[in-house]
Amino acid sequence: MPDPTPVSAPAPAPAPAPAKPEPKPQIPYAEFAKVDLRIAKILSCEPHSSPSVDRIWKLQVDDGSGAPRQILAGIRKYYTPEQLIGKSIVIVANLEPKEVRGERSNGMLLAASDAPKEGTPPSERRVIILTPLSDIPPGSIVS
Repeated sequence: MPDPTPVSAPAPAPAPAPAKPEPKPQIPYAEFAKVDLRIAKILSCEPHSSPSVDRIWKLQVDDGSGAPRQILAGIRKYYTPEQLIGKSIVIVANLEPKEVRGERSNGMLLAASDAPKEGTPPSERRVIILTPLSDIPPGSIVS
């Protein structure tokens, strides 16, 4: 007669710890002080105009300057427009503009990740946008 004791599946292996990133070279404080970090509020979010660019959202943000600023962000696999519109974020306001397949990015949003962008599938990587803890007007300086 067969043993009636149910056979349980083996316990799943624990998730591997995130890879420790290689430290970047130190920079003088004077160089870091050149970075203009500001608060911006996301006004709109739409796909990049090129259908082949499936990882980028085209954001219009209020940076306190009085005119919307366009920022391209490679966060499309991690956030929906509904999660982004109306959120306050931290941006690098004085980053040199960059052209990405016919669209211009005039800054960069700041985000944290638990795995490197290269070589890590999106399903195994978390990306968290940096946001202020409390309401503060667009254009406020981050220091």
